[in-house]
Amino acid sequence: MRKVLLVDDEVMLLDSLEIILSFNDMEIIGKATDGNAALDILKEKKCDIALVDLNMKGMGGIELIGHMKQLYPEIKILVLTTFYDDKNITEAISNGAEGYLLKDSGKDAILGAVDQIMGGSTVLDKKVMERLTALVANNAAALLANDNNSTDNAADDHAEKNIREIGVYGELTEREREIASLIVDGFSNKQIADKLYISEGTVKNYISKIYDKTGIHDRVKLVVALKG
Repeated sequence: MRKVLLVDDEVMLLDSLEIILSFNDMEIIGKATDGNAALDILKEKKCDIALVDLNMKGMGGIELIGHMKQLYPEIKILVLTTFYDDKNITEAISNGAEGYLLKDSGKDAILGAVDQIMGGSTVLDKKVMERLTALVANNAAALLANDNNSTDNAADDHAEKNIREIGVYGELTEREREIASLIVDGFSNKQIADKLYISEGTVKNYISKIYDKTGIHDRVKLVVALKG
């Protein structure tokens, strides 16, 4: 049974999520209305995945995600919020969140996201993906307009530029392109392995090659770049 931590300052939402998840064979280890309370719970109880709001009094979600990934890197994090501005999206993902859904997502979307994230996938709301894709495109356009810009974040910036100059699929084998497409579709490593009748270890090897060839070593950034 998956152990879930709920973090949100809307008590009614916490109660609703507890009912939904509990009825789907998940154990709610605790409910917190701010980041500090969430960390206190994690000191005492084991957790598999946390559903985290961003805008809370006291320690907010972005800061909490950063602390959780430092203290408990094995815990998966699904952001569940009403905000999808560029700053919140990029900071949540940069701090380590594996998923980002909006609060108007339905029950099935939330349950599906938990399953996918626990299976190793990254889950992004359609609106969030659109914002990220636009951000990547804008960054790439700026890079192409000025080859002598700052070298900060040079590896990822070069990768984004390279993707648009030669096409991300240009350097990939047919099998690597197939796996890359499944990653974009939200498949976990296990789901890819089952679909292609290969082992998870083989999938991981292919993904490592994709990372090396694209110059992007982050699953979320890869998905965004491929969709861009």
